[in-house]
Amino acid sequence: MKHYIVLLACGLLLTAPAAVAQTKSAKGKTTKPAAAATTPVPAPVAAEPIPAAQRQAAETLFGTMQMDKNMTTMMEQMLDMQVKQNPQLQTVEPEMRAFFNKYMSWTALREDMVQVYAREFTASELQDLNRFYQTPTGQKYISKQTSLMQEGMLIAQRRVQEHMPELQQTIMQKLGQGQSTE
Repeated sequence: MKHYIVLLACGLLLTAPAAVAQTKSAKGKTTKPAAAATTPVPAPVAAEPIPAAQRQAAETLFGTMQMDKNMTTMMEQMLDMQVKQNPQLQTVEPEMRAFFNKYMSWTALREDMVQVYAREFTASELQDLNRFYQTPTGQKYISKQTSLMQEGMLIAQRRVQEHMPELQQTIMQKLGQGQSTE
């Protein structure tokens, strides 16, 4: 049983997104940490109305950031990586692509992302970000963003795998101590 729990914990560590600390939004509201990938995410509560200037600033920023193109590229790379790591998924790859295109495309996520950016940034801050992303450095970042994120995830995954024995040992010791006192 202990071995199963260790494997489960390690598996979750490799597949779950990193939890983020609570943060304050631009409006001073506390936001909750992101839920793990396996936890169902409730539908958003009716969003607060976004001032027109703030909505326009977010929309302009998304255009400058090429969000539609970058989201598509990121989804394609993620699916390709999943199929490469799990060849048995090749048989359901078309269904996976259709699912992600339906629920994870920029068209599907756009309004939610407007809400997120409007909650976290003022119209002025969104305009500042847009000005940055219009610079040559900002455009270079946009063109490299997807590959940087992918490379960062691979580095993190490799780092966890390299040190997995240490984590397993720590968990086994903790579980062993907890059972000896019961």
